[in-house]
Amino acid sequence: MKESSRGRVYLVGAGPGDPELLTLRAARLLREAHTVVHDRLIHPGVLEHARPHARLIYVGKEGGGESVRQEDINTLLITQARLGRIVVRLKGGDPFIFGRGAEEALALEAARIPYEVVPGLSAGIAAPAAAAIPVTHRDLSGEVTFATGFRVNGTPDWPFLARAQTLVMFMAGQRLEETTAALIAAGRAASTPAAMVEAGTWEHQRVVEGTLADVATKARDAGLGSPSLLVVGEVVALRARLHSLTTRRDSSAGDVLPRFAEAGND
Repeated sequence: MKESSRGRVYLVGAGPGDPELLTLRAARLLREAHTVVHDRLIHPGVLEHARPHARLIYVGKEGGGESVRQEDINTLLITQARLGRIVVRLKGGDPFIFGRGAEEALALEAARIPYEVVPGLSAGIAAPAAAAIPVTHRDLSGEVTFATGFRVNGTPDWPFLARAQTLVMFMAGQRLEETTAALIAAGRAASTPAAMVEAGTWEHQRVVEGTLADVATKARDAGLGSPSLLVVGEVVALRARLHSLTTRRDSSAGDVLPRFAEAGND
């Protein structure tokens, strides 16, 4: 492919993990890209869609560990595009849902670099579904609130979050005790069903069920790590009734979706 004098950046959502949940458009762009700039939470099977000899650049971030500065990622995208390359910025989930995609889009806008946003399936929807937790149910929850316990400035509006019929908290693992205690202090019943979903849709997905009062202890005892989502609400209790979904093995997906492991359930 002859490179153009001016490149383009695609901010692409890779979905929650399982490579079969990648969109067709994302797979096509990976086959066309000269450079793929990818996060930590990208399944190796997704990267297999990249064209031969494409440059794969890892810029993963991990809470509490070493990470590439956002400013350096922005500069990298701009530099690669100015070299005339098609650049895929591959982000877990959806680029605009707690993925810093908006920050990168603004940087590209300021640098006058052509770019597009390619939505991806958010883990906020996919991980609970893969764990047999429907985030809505006509009799139990007509609304879903997505939030993160991490704020650059300020703290979460705990009273608002405590009133959510279904609450899905991203990046909940490292602040789980603090999060559950804050929700209870803000008025949410300690007996509210709650679950932690680790690595939703990945081969090693694990689920811990409990209540808002004890889910943090159960998750710690089970050794759950990152990435993890916290789901709070009466819909979590439906999981026990969705037996076929929680025990199935998806033969069409081979080793990608084995039987989901349980952790810390009584």
